[in-house]
Amino acid sequence: MKKLYGLIFDVDGVIADTEAVNARASIKVFADLFGVEGVVREDFEAGLGRGAEEYVKAAARVYGLELTDEQVEQATQLRQEYFLKTLSEEPLPPFLGVLELMDETMQREDFRIAIATSGTLEKSRAVLNTVGVPYQKMVYINGNDVKHKKPDPELFLTAAERMVIEPANCAVIEDAPNGVQAAKAAGAKCIAVTNSTTAANLAKADLVCDSLEQISIETIQSLIN
Repeated sequence: MKKLYGLIFDVDGVIADTEAVNARASIKVFADLFGVEGVVREDFEAGLGRGAEEYVKAAARVYGLELTDEQVEQATQLRQEYFLKTLSEEPLPPFLGVLELMDETMQREDFRIAIATSGTLEKSRAVLNTVGVPYQKMVYINGNDVKHKKPDPELFLTAAERMVIEPANCAVIEDAPNGVQAAKAAGAKCIAVTNSTTAANLAKADLVCDSLEQISIETIQSLIN
């Protein structure tokens, strides 16, 4: 029987530059909700890939804010509203090489493909629709489907299970250190792309690249084998 391979894509920072929009929406939340001015994108870095709550809490820690659970929930809801509004007004293009790699992979009988993101169903689906990802033809796992966010491996273990492929025969494409950690904890290989942070911060991945244009199906097979 021919060996089956799994390819798992994160969404934010891998499929499109949503991290810039995430940061803009979150900076506005800190100004509007908490009266904190001068917040910058780097203040959220510790929360990258860990879901909306941890993203908000990362910047709160930088500014010494002790947020209640209610405040965190309020902030994440408002952040999503701002994010979806921005996305509707300014559709995002995909990163170079993303749709081409997906298309090539979907045509292969020995590959299965999944989307796995810590983002909510509404938020991630908006991104996928904007970019034109045919996610209806893929396994699709979002933050609503799991209890534990990255760096916990649950997201990627669930994706592998739904594809009916062993995690060891899967490669995860990530852009954040927490995502790399989750992929490795799941027992999968990890390809990290430097869309959101430096190569040094992604050094624990099996392969680091500047663009998915550099990644071929043969590269993925060699990595897994």
